Amino acid sequence: MSKIDDAMINELYKVIVSLESVEDCKLLFEDLCTHKEVENMAQRICAAALLKKGETYNQVMQKTGIASATLARVSSCVKYGKGYDKFIK
Repeated sequence: MSKIDDAMINELYKVIVSLESVEDCKLLFEDLCTHKEVENMAQRICAAALLKKGETYNQVMQKTGIASATLARVSSCVKYGKGYDKFIK
């Protein structure tokens, strides 16, 4: 049974929302995530932006190196989610 609950997750979101600069974000994410996790998130953001510009799966995979399964998830979120649409212009 997981001890992670909604309160803990909400606390994470509150900490992220409290960041005031890119430098603050770098400091937090260096402690919070592995370098590979940050790279993977950056790759997903880049892939979402390319998909929103109309690039094909093959073009996105070539430019980002993203796995096809991950790209399918990003694509689904670009189409049906709300976060990428709101924050990636």
